[in-house]
Amino acid sequence: MTVHFIGAGPGAADLITLRGRDLIARSPVCLHAGSIIPRDLLQHCPRDARIIDTASLSLDEIEAEFVSAHAAGHDVARLQSGDLSIYSALAEQLRRLDRHGIPYTLTPGVPAFAAAAAALQCELTVPEIAQSVVLTRVGGRASRMPEKETLTSFAASGATLVLHLAIHAVERIVGELVPFYGAACPAAVVVQASTSEERVLRGTLADIAAKVAAARVERTALIIVGPALTADHFRDSALYDPDYRRRFRGGAI
Repeated sequence: MTVHFIGAGPGAADLITLRGRDLIARSPVCLHAGSIIPRDLLQHCPRDARIIDTASLSLDEIEAEFVSAHAAGHDVARLQSGDLSIYSALAEQLRRLDRHGIPYTLTPGVPAFAAAAAALQCELTVPEIAQSVVLTRVGGRASRMPEKETLTSFAASGATLVLHLAIHAVERIVGELVPFYGAACPAAVVVQASTSEERVLRGTLADIAAKVAAARVERTALIIVGPALTADHFRDSALYDPDYRRRFRGGAI
């Protein structure tokens, strides 16, 4: 028996990996967060699968489902939105499984920031404009931010910033970022990326908060800030430069 944690992707049911789909199809138990996991994914479950919506369950109750499935010798497909590596509440579940000696696997999924970049039709890292992407959030009811992880410390780098779980604080975020990026810096908000309800708000730090208010965006949105969003005048990458010498192509040194 194994618990298979599966990154279910950002929202579109067809953005799950083939591995994730196949694990769902052969697991007699499926745990999913019904509030954010697309229901179309459940069509991959076996016909007689036990399907549990964990949206209203506590961690203790989720743990009990794992233990029960383990006792019965049933594999579990545990579907979680986006990718497992960030903001997934994965670590606390793995800690509980380790205590029980229950084996598990992790299957990555398409992260929300990647789906948002696709919606914006842009690359978040542009040569000599931005070569780093900071994935972060702001403190809230769920948990505080570590003392040294502040927006201002990240903004000082000039990197592309992607803020999760932060749309409620967009005005405060703008106020903290303007001194570093300038009011004219491109900013965007992508709501429910990759789904049929996807919306894209484009602007600058000067007006993005007003656009969010006008659109009444309150949840399931990413804020992306940085000059890479609208970069045009930049040098081409050396990757395809005919004069750049690399392992699989000759060229001048």
